[in-house]
Amino acid sequence: MNIKLQQQAKSPDKQQVDKLANWIIVMPHLLAVKTIKQIPYGEILQARRQRLGKKDADKSPIMLDLPNKTGSHISFTCIKSDISSFNLLTLARKLISAHEGHEVKELGIAVHGFSAGHPERIAEAVIAAILAAAAEMPKFKSKSKSASKLQMLHLYGVRTAHGFRRTFAEAEGNALARSLTMLPSNMLTPSDYLKRVRQLANENKWKLEFYDIKHLKKQKAGAFLAVAQGSPTEDAGIVRLQYTPAISTRKNKLILVGKGICYDTGGVNLKSANYMFGMHEDMQGSAVALGTLLALTRLKVSFPVECWMALAMNHIGPKAYKPNDVITASDGTTIEIVNTDAEGRMVLADTLAMASKQKPKLIIDYATLTGACIYSLGKAYSGIFTNKDELIPKLVEAGRDSGERVWPFPMDEDYDKSLESDIADVKQCSRESGADHILAARFLQRFVKNNTPWIHIDLASSNRKGGLAHIPTDTTGFGIRYTLNLLLDKKIL
Repeated sequence: MNIKLQQQAKSPDKQQVDKLANWIIVMPHLLAVKTIKQIPYGEILQARRQRLGKKDADKSPIMLDLPNKTGSHISFTCIKSDISSFNLLTLARKLISAHEGHEVKELGIAVHGFSAGHPERIAEAVIAAILAAAAEMPKFKSKSKSASKLQMLHLYGVRTAHGFRRTFAEAEGNALARSLTMLPSNMLTPSDYLKRVRQLANENKWKLEFYDIKHLKKQKAGAFLAVAQGSPTEDAGIVRLQYTPAISTRKNKLILVGKGICYDTGGVNLKSANYMFGMHEDMQGSAVALGTLLALTRLKVSFPVECWMALAMNHIGPKAYKPNDVITASDGTTIEIVNTDAEGRMVLADTLAMASKQKPKLIIDYATLTGACIYSLGKAYSGIFTNKDELIPKLVEAGRDSGERVWPFPMDEDYDKSLESDIADVKQCSRESGADHILAARFLQRFVKNNTPWIHIDLASSNRKGGLAHIPTDTTGFGIRYTLNLLLDKKIL
């Protein structure tokens, strides 16, 4: 993103306000007369707020044009300093959406009247929302309007040494994840995906290995291969990317794993039309893992990071795997197939088994895995699971603080009863309705070796109508902001 940021610790004066055609202004919920007078046109803003009614006006931005030569378009709100991160990011998205249709090349942001410590948090949320809205997403309309691109942000009331570097890195990673996810499946086959990843690897000096079908057969990765065998093109495989900092220790290695099913028909257990539509986004877990790697690379983190992406299509055809098949995963586990539409846990099983052999300090996997998680939480939260119960408080806290909220689910051993098979070591899933998201996590845990700490994120909120928090598109790229908080603020690694 070629958007520059200028910061000034003081609030803008009248000349600075009049210079820009678009402004976002955030002030405290309880506005003192002195505070209002310190910012140009403050009385006009307060009068509009009082006219609309303070309670209603503070839930959504107030929009008005100032009576100056520029006719500056303002989106304005007053908030409590203890507003939750999710609500702050949601309000920030509304503040920027108020400028849609305007030619915005430069945008002013004024955070005014808050006590120390709060302005930076508020400014960060606004910048995050601006960057999310400014990111270009795939469009294939024959006639499309050319919008002016945002070039400069002028931030007043906050000046930081870091220049919101992390927010920019996070936004770049999220934009990558969303743009990849939105691509139709005929433009993002596993081979197309690999080409894009190779280009990114060259640009970012990542080491890339691709474990193709031939290699996976040698590894006896039967779980992955069962899903891939239905494809008419033999282009499935596992991508392994490695970021190595200049100075690091292998003891702190992080591995990110992502489900990359580029289209999911359901296989022999064919999805109905309504449930199949949108299944080009079933690879969003891999895109989030990749976007997280990009953000961490931009931040030049001091620990090594690997990104493993399980890329395949779940096709229907004469060679497709079937219910009642028994296959053998790379670790020797035999699996009785119950439903071919539970393909995500199959490709992840071998990927987790292979990745955990590296003995990392932590594995995080991302997957649009189960409808059961959506039924449990809706699409405003994602589900989280771990094999280390002591991590749960930090996992929940990271969701609250980042605004990408998660909720933990149990992982007790007695759930395994539902996965007992008469013919194999384990069933792929259960035919009974119920806690499939928990059963999927219990299934995946079997393939995490060496007692490696492991976090599984079931991306229930990967796609939400109208967007989520600061993200304005239905496709959310959920998980990158969350992971950065977990690693950099909660220091879980």
